[in-house]
Amino acid sequence: MVGPSKPTPQASFLKRATVIPLLLIALLCSLSYSLGLWQNRRAAADAGGGATTNLQCTHYTPTQKNTTALDFSSHHSAAAAVSDGVRTYPPCAAKYMEYTPCEDARRSLKFKRDRLIYRERHCPGKGDLLKCRVPAPHGYKTPLKWPASRDLVWYANVPHKELTVEKAEQNWIRYEGDRFRFPGGGTMFPNGADAYIDDIGKLINLADGSIRTAIDTGCGVASWGAYLLSRDILTVSFAPRDTHEAQVQFALERGVPALIGVLASKRLPYPSRAFDMAHCSRCLIPWDQYDGVYLMEVDRVLRPGGYWILSGPPIRWKKYWKGWQRTREDLNGEQTGIENVGKSLCWKKLVEQGDIAIWQKPTNHLECKAHRKITQNPPFCPAQDPDKAWYTNIETCLTPLPEVSDNQEIAGGKLAKWPQRLNSIPPRISRGTVEGVTDEIFQQDSQLWKRRVSYYRTVNNQLGKAGRYRNLLDMNAYLGGFAAALVKDPVWVMNVVPAEAKINTLGAIYERGLIGTYQNWCEAMSTYPRTYDLIHSDSVFTLYNYRCEMEDILLEMDRILRPEGSIIIRDDVDILVKVKRITDGLNWDSQIVDHEDGPLNREKLLFAVKLYWTAPASSDQGGSTTF
Repeated sequence: MVGPSKPTPQASFLKRATVIPLLLIALLCSLSYSLGLWQNRRAAADAGGGATTNLQCTHYTPTQKNTTALDFSSHHSAAAAVSDGVRTYPPCAAKYMEYTPCEDARRSLKFKRDRLIYRERHCPGKGDLLKCRVPAPHGYKTPLKWPASRDLVWYANVPHKELTVEKAEQNWIRYEGDRFRFPGGGTMFPNGADAYIDDIGKLINLADGSIRTAIDTGCGVASWGAYLLSRDILTVSFAPRDTHEAQVQFALERGVPALIGVLASKRLPYPSRAFDMAHCSRCLIPWDQYDGVYLMEVDRVLRPGGYWILSGPPIRWKKYWKGWQRTREDLNGEQTGIENVGKSLCWKKLVEQGDIAIWQKPTNHLECKAHRKITQNPPFCPAQDPDKAWYTNIETCLTPLPEVSDNQEIAGGKLAKWPQRLNSIPPRISRGTVEGVTDEIFQQDSQLWKRRVSYYRTVNNQLGKAGRYRNLLDMNAYLGGFAAALVKDPVWVMNVVPAEAKINTLGAIYERGLIGTYQNWCEAMSTYPRTYDLIHSDSVFTLYNYRCEMEDILLEMDRILRPEGSIIIRDDVDILVKVKRITDGLNWDSQIVDHEDGPLNREKLLFAVKLYWTAPASSDQGGSTTF
């Protein structure tokens, strides 16, 4: 019987030669794994030790799932402590509860009072930026749900009683225990805003969908805009800071769109041909002065065929001149001046009835240009971008409308009536004047945002609950798809087109029947703290990478977000990792989740909730501290 043969020396050598490299490879892999694990744990410690399981500071692992879900509901929990190892941002002093950085009263003293230039935006320099979190007043409450909030605001949220005394006879606002009531009154509508709007509706058609967007200059507490909402008319209301204490802040607490702003030396931050209707009710703007420059700015933002409505001085001066404490000659001169400016802009005065006068802008400039061959006052503005309106000087000239071939054509294109206007191709896009945006791209974008908002609702189930959110901000709106997808919800969205955006799309957003503004996010927004219930940011931090500090943008978001408000940030994963480190220091509860298309997409989403906290009870909240 023959046994198994013994291995030869050569075979033994080959076996050892094969095993040794395998052992070395295994050893190197083990060392590499241990080193990676050590680095990962150190990164997690640097991030505060409390990062969600799907977040690492070196790499994001898409296949890992979140172990905890954020609580987006309103519950007034105490502020949680921020983990060690993260830069924290302390609360600001209580005096900053109503801080508006670009409307600081002390800084404004450095600027001219002529034409209210001192009330324009004057933002702090980099060295003067606050690195702290603006507190809410002690006792701050979640605002009442819309539509109850239109009429009732918690006193603790805006602790100012000045208007209840100053405007007591005009029914603007009443103080009732722990809340304010807004009866809908106004200086020129003693029977209430609804009755006043009914009077306007007898003079022009407010009900057929042809009027969708409006602007209210010197808005008071924005009752005009508040009551127009029930008629599907969306109004941007604005007024200077502290003309009457907290008027814009009251408007925002009511759930009504509003911004701090003033007609002075700069264009309003809106594109040309944006609004179907402009309104001034005793807004104290000297329309007849400075060669009519303020009416020229109204003309720029007014759509062809749009209306300008004026009530209050000097309208019906023969009846009210004694009460206005002005002479008949003075008021007659003012009205004559306004009439002359309107004629120079080729406006047609439609009617003056009771306390209301209405002018209409022409639908094109064919006849107006023919008239300019006879009179050159004011001239048409030289070649320029009529939509450029971020720190752009107002000029004493008439903004020309787009060319037309005949007098029946509407300059810039005819708009569909609301609600069809929302999903119709905006004329700016169909005519090819928005660079790089075609009809097909617009339609694709609309469908994309319907899908994205549907995905948002699966992560933040509060988005589907009517009344949880009211005031929304889209920091980089593009074509307004986010707002359009939410149009059936009881919310309004301020669509921002950054001044640094490659394409100016704000005109197209307005042509959809939505509202918005321009903004440079390296600066503060012209609004009060605690304006918005939800802030949406799409690629904002990529756009502003290396332009300014990420923490300053996030601190501004924290300033304008309500306690227990929500954040949705879309951006590249590497950007979001850096954002997450800062949001931990801002006392936000946040987590990063996968893109709606799945884990292989580099773009991720950060969902966050600003935790509830307020200034201490001992802070002085009854004063009228300005900044």
